[in-house]
Amino acid sequence: MLAGVIARVLIDGPSELVFDYAVPPGLDVRPGCRVRVPLRRKTASGTVLACVDAAQADFALRAIESLADPEPLITPVLLETGRWMAGYYGCGIETVVRSLLPEAVRTEDHSAKSRRVAVLTDTPAPDVLERLRKRAPRQHAILTLLMNAADRRLAVSDLGDGSAAALKAVAKLSLVRIEQEDVRRDPDSDGSAEVLESTPLALTPAQQAALEVILAQSREATPRPVLLLGVTGSGKTEVYLQAARQVIDQGKTVLVLVPEISLTPQTVQRFKARFAAMQDQVAVLHSHLSQGERFDEWHRIRKGGARIVIGARSAVFAPLPSLGLILVDEEHENSYKQETVPRYHGRDVAVLRASFEKCAIVLGSATPSLESWHNAQSGKYLLARLDERADGRAMPMVRVTDMRMEARKHKGGPAVLSDKLRTALEQRLERGEQSILFLNRRGFARSLQCPSCGHVCQCPHCSVALTYHRTDERLVCHVCGHQAVVPRRCPECRDPSILLQGYGTQKVEEILGKVLPQARVARIDADAMRRKHALRDALNAFQANKIDILVGTQMIAKGLHFPNVTLVGILHADLGLHVPDFRAGERTFQLITQVAGRAGRGDLSGEVIVQTFTPHSPSIQYARRHDFDGFAAQEMEFRRQFHFPPYGHCAVLTARSAHERRAEFTLSTLRLRIAEQLPADVLLGEVLPSPLVKAHGQFRFQITLRAASARPLTRHVQAVLAKTPLPEDVTVVFDMDALNFT
Repeated sequence: MLAGVIARVLIDGPSELVFDYAVPPGLDVRPGCRVRVPLRRKTASGTVLACVDAAQADFALRAIESLADPEPLITPVLLETGRWMAGYYGCGIETVVRSLLPEAVRTEDHSAKSRRVAVLTDTPAPDVLERLRKRAPRQHAILTLLMNAADRRLAVSDLGDGSAAALKAVAKLSLVRIEQEDVRRDPDSDGSAEVLESTPLALTPAQQAALEVILAQSREATPRPVLLLGVTGSGKTEVYLQAARQVIDQGKTVLVLVPEISLTPQTVQRFKARFAAMQDQVAVLHSHLSQGERFDEWHRIRKGGARIVIGARSAVFAPLPSLGLILVDEEHENSYKQETVPRYHGRDVAVLRASFEKCAIVLGSATPSLESWHNAQSGKYLLARLDERADGRAMPMVRVTDMRMEARKHKGGPAVLSDKLRTALEQRLERGEQSILFLNRRGFARSLQCPSCGHVCQCPHCSVALTYHRTDERLVCHVCGHQAVVPRRCPECRDPSILLQGYGTQKVEEILGKVLPQARVARIDADAMRRKHALRDALNAFQANKIDILVGTQMIAKGLHFPNVTLVGILHADLGLHVPDFRAGERTFQLITQVAGRAGRGDLSGEVIVQTFTPHSPSIQYARRHDFDGFAAQEMEFRRQFHFPPYGHCAVLTARSAHERRAEFTLSTLRLRIAEQLPADVLLGEVLPSPLVKAHGQFRFQITLRAASARPLTRHVQAVLAKTPLPEDVTVVFDMDALNFT
């Protein structure tokens, strides 16, 4: 075979097959292109990973049949990012490509939506109109509608039923032309309120200094990431908006990442209000979009129709041209970590992409992750601080209530609402102010337990108790979703006095209805927000003061701005404090600080009441004083002593199977092989049951590995996995930079 060009094509599918194909003359094939290739006796689709010069060969390669799209769908930078992810996180390139190209784009099952449009090409003469009015009233009606239309065009469907023949007749008169036009499936088109234009606010000296740091990096040839540490209410969003404006004015694009889909509507609204003249150039990407909406938004971004993209974790792969700025809001959030393969961290991939794109990146938070804080302290990142609220008001007063003392007051255990919190709620109702109650547990009761024999209703597929949901009258597993009927008697001893234990957001909502019957209460959690726009509607109602008390889980913990909220109650603040995770203290501190920041963001001062059984915990005490530096100092010393991140990398190797002994034996075998020729700086843990030992019907065992450098550890573990045949019913998962240890 003569020298030419060979394309290395990744075939779609789970097998991660990469084959070489010859590029036919005249076919413009480049890395990132989608192509159709012959595979055995069929035609398959694939993605071109690379194009290389072909040397002399003893055999002829099969040729690419055609291009699925004339332009590469994956940019060179995103391809480079994907290769880095595959090596760092120890996953196949096929799984990475699935993240780079959403299913709606990768498959050919979806396409642009179009409609037929009637366009008035010439204004009919008055005598023609009069003749049609008398002889062909339907043709006259069509022409009248088009003449009154703003741009002299209307969708054929808007011309009324039975107008096909009349439309054909006026088309023959050369007065109307029928066209096909693409219709954008707008994610924000149904029922969203009109956005009012906002103007830039005057910046405080600290905000101005932070903005100058960001803009200076946007002009650098090799910009450094900027960590924006700003207390809640300090005006980080205003800094984001003004930095984005400067970048947009330079002809570049902006990517905004938010940790939760729940934060997307408010963020979109703020950006559309500030960039009112270019609202149609703000695109949204998150997992709640329909396949059609995702298809339209993705291609609109790729073709340059959107200059600002706002989305959750997966939006980091948005194909924005001329990227000038990446904003990562609430960069500390765990939801930036993908829990399925590829197990990437959205914040870290954003930093990597910024370095490849040579663009500025801002990581913003009131409670930065200790990894980012360490990078700022070591000089890898630049640090900009906003230590005061933008309006000059003091941070809300935080009061800690010891629920052990409450238990002594109330026979039968502590109340859900302490006396102090109940009184504070009553005062806010009298003054017409709003309150937020936060509890990081949905449902009505944590479990159903028999007082006689101690039996607890558990999930048959997971090692957790079933949670009682009163609305559905069901016991539900919050891990696998299993549902069961609520028993009237104990399944073991038949005692009818089976009791509900603990409480969730449903029970708090019911208690408020009894204690404060005059209050308008709404609940925001995964159960109450199942409808597509339920969350947006609830937040809009709260913004309009149609709700007095908002009860919710983490969905209301951050990023929300309600000026009339003067009280925040945190129920059971230590729920996540006593779990087997070295980040438990950090997460508790972050959660309390973030939730507390929802209070006192307007003209009225705020108050926060924290209910806890461990009031002397450093996480709670430092959060009470809004002291991030103090918390970080003591927590970093603990991490340094035990070689935990940020002083190294932590990975978890998990084996799971429906057979408990088989999962344990497989992982024990892998540990022995990993221990052979182990890199010198790697600390290898023992095989232990996962804290949640059974989930989705599978038993799980894990090994924790720590190392100063990630890549040697990944390479070593992947080499062992590649050489070790695994039983068919055992799945092994490697998670670099793990955040979830359950």
